[in-house]
Amino acid sequence: MSVRRIIANIAAVDVSEAKRFYGDLLGLDVVMDHGWIATYGGPAQMNVQVSIASEGGSGTPVPDLSIEVDDVDAVLAAARKAGIAVEYGPADEPWGVRRFYVRDPFGKLVNILSHR
Repeated sequence: MSVRRIIANIAAVDVSEAKRFYGDLLGLDVVMDHGWIATYGGPAQMNVQVSIASEGGSGTPVPDLSIEVDDVDAVLAAARKAGIAVEYGPADEPWGVRRFYVRDPFGKLVNILSHR
């Protein structure tokens, strides 16, 4: 037996609100949409991971999601342009990542990062 993938499920009253954040800001495609559930994805192959944490590092709260991108500063600029409030960062962390925190349209704390 092996785990093939892990899917994050976020409760939402209006799933269409996800498009601006997960589609427009992060560039993910709608890979499934049944009206009551929309799944966003991309072509990247990922490792299966689940992180368990008592804090988010550097004294921050534990984020609900961590999303690694290829250019964290480009996503930061796009988030600011879209009027999305940055709750932490940008920060160059001692463990080798550059990151910032924002909230998605459903109130989930999202850690957006790139490895240096």
